[in-house]
Amino acid sequence: MAQPARLGSLILSALCLLWLAKSACPGAAAAQGGPVAAASTYKGWTTLRLTNGLVDIQLLPEIGGRIIQFSLGNKDFLWVNQELGGKLPLTNGLAADGGWFNCGGDKLWPAPQGWDNDEQWPGPPDAVLDGQPYALEKLPSKAGEAAVRLTSRKDLRSGIQFSRVIRIFDGSTRVSFDATMKNIDSKARRWGIWAHTQLNAARADGSAHNAQMQAWCPINPKSRFPKGYSVIFGAPDNPTFQPDAKRGLMRVQYQYKVGKIGMDSDRGWVATVDGETGAVFVHRFHFEAGKDYPDGSSVEFWLNGVGTIHAYNKEMVMPANPAENPYVFESEVLSPFARLQPGETYRWHYDWYACNIGGDFPVVDCTEVGLVAEPLRAETVGAQVRLKGRFGVFAPGYLHADFCDTQGKTIRKINCGQKASPTEPLVLDKIVQAPPQAKSIKLFLADKKGKSLGELAETTLPVELSK
Repeated sequence: MAQPARLGSLILSALCLLWLAKSACPGAAAAQGGPVAAASTYKGWTTLRLTNGLVDIQLLPEIGGRIIQFSLGNKDFLWVNQELGGKLPLTNGLAADGGWFNCGGDKLWPAPQGWDNDEQWPGPPDAVLDGQPYALEKLPSKAGEAAVRLTSRKDLRSGIQFSRVIRIFDGSTRVSFDATMKNIDSKARRWGIWAHTQLNAARADGSAHNAQMQAWCPINPKSRFPKGYSVIFGAPDNPTFQPDAKRGLMRVQYQYKVGKIGMDSDRGWVATVDGETGAVFVHRFHFEAGKDYPDGSSVEFWLNGVGTIHAYNKEMVMPANPAENPYVFESEVLSPFARLQPGETYRWHYDWYACNIGGDFPVVDCTEVGLVAEPLRAETVGAQVRLKGRFGVFAPGYLHADFCDTQGKTIRKINCGQKASPTEPLVLDKIVQAPPQAKSIKLFLADKKGKSLGELAETTLPVELSK
């Protein structure tokens, strides 16, 4: 059966052009420095491109409403199946052999996954939610934003219909997602929303897996799991998964060994670092304590690689050939379960961010303005203090510091005189004069007008400074 690639591309091109016709002139938006939407092509597919000069998003509505690529500068984060570039699944949403048309990227799936009953999702493949076209719709947006909605067809098997609103913003690497799940069945349905992101885990030259690719995620100190995580697929002693009890973090180091874990992480962030380049991909979300999650997990990691797993009700030996078993590192976040009556909807919000920390460093903390690779520390230099640390920021700006007293009240504000950019690591090494009675210092990222964008890090000052 022939694939309808030409007809599909023509349809999507028309959708993209209609979207643009209803939008502000892209050239004008670019001149004003705001986000831009434009019909585009990527790897042979017809796409819609969203960009703000910092991050670039390629939307592929025709194959499961995917984001097929997300980039910061010249760093492409998502894995894309080069063999399928420009191709489309059959009209039924499946590959020619009836299997999964895995072209890569990011998409929504229902959770939990399983093969025991109709309350589990037996994919991939999923002919409707993963493989068939999503409707593309322009949304009204505020100045400095661009927004679209992608809506799936109705999936009778799961009884749901997905949609998600995707927004980008001027002057930030943040991408905002509002995912919606609607019960289109005649009976109640219970699912979680599974945001499934396939990251490229190959070395820059494609020669092998990237052993410097690793994720960092906080372990819930009150985890339901004895070790802070559960093994879902693969060997229980997989060395890929390295809990660090001292720092309260899970380190996931890519070693091309197949496996999957789940975590009930409660701090609302997970960061994946490409140590070759220092580029970092970040999920941020709100953890809802007391609610049930699919697999008991708010965060899951799947790693392609060699080994054996039990799935689809059988033992599966994963091939060692990267052409069949490519270098893929999946960072996944999940919503709580939502029990929906017919016609009811559930909305769930999460965000992406991106930055650069300059190499193979851990991520030990994350806020809405940036992340910490080397914690802020203060050292005495005579009567002065030397501030040191390594960070990544999610928006351009300048580093400011507040010296605070024992109650946390600001005594003095200073401009650290250091410019920050998401595309470059922020390495702090500066000697400053601390005011008397200062007990701690907080770092803030501020915009070019000096307005604070948020707190980046905090530390106490050496005791001898206040003597």
